[in-house]
Amino acid sequence: MQPRPPEVASLYQTEFTRSARAVGVLWGVCTLCFAVIEVVILIQPSWVGTGEIHYHPDEYQRPQLQPPASGSLGLYEVCVETDWLVPDCRGSVSSLAPIPAFQSAAVFVCMSLVLVWISVGCLALFRFCNSATVYKICAWLQLCAGFCLALSCLVFPDSWDAPEMRFLCGDEVGSFSLGRCSVHWAFILAILGVLDALILSTLAFVLGNRQDALLPSSAPPNKNGTRHLLVT
Repeated sequence: MQPRPPEVASLYQTEFTRSARAVGVLWGVCTLCFAVIEVVILIQPSWVGTGEIHYHPDEYQRPQLQPPASGSLGLYEVCVETDWLVPDCRGSVSSLAPIPAFQSAAVFVCMSLVLVWISVGCLALFRFCNSATVYKICAWLQLCAGFCLALSCLVFPDSWDAPEMRFLCGDEVGSFSLGRCSVHWAFILAILGVLDALILSTLAFVLGNRQDALLPSSAPPNKNGTRHLLVT
């Protein structure tokens, strides 16, 4: 390995640093957006909902029979549509008590949420610590967050045989069987969040390795006391 001439090395280092910073800023913004998405995934009662109902009105004219309920549910809330514009919702995230059947999924989502927001907090460490170290810490946090979110997406369908699900989706509901319900956007967003976490963690590992390569410790110092890049 031979050192570049100082002028060429300085120019290469400047361009390298600019591109790394631009990608790093984009990664930081996406990390913050991912943290907000995690909050939405946790609090929205839109993981599963009733689909379009087809029945003959005469079937429910007798007093003992009622039309099937229509609504949606999440990890903490069950919302039933009413004659008014505002649905009737039971449960709340503020109570810190998820629907009993979905406790495992809620715990994994909460763990993922905490890990992602810790990675957001670690962005402040760029002012005090080595950038490569911060990138790698955030990468591991995001990778673990994606793993927890993936576990929540796996255990959630296994809990569909619950009273709340039977109330909305009928007696034919069961584990990994939605009956007359369908998957709603919050559950799809959780699945996309797993892919997002994987992409962000991979990008953070790449940025961390590039920061390590930016100023190798083996590079000889120039006359100003700084180190310039080496090339193969």
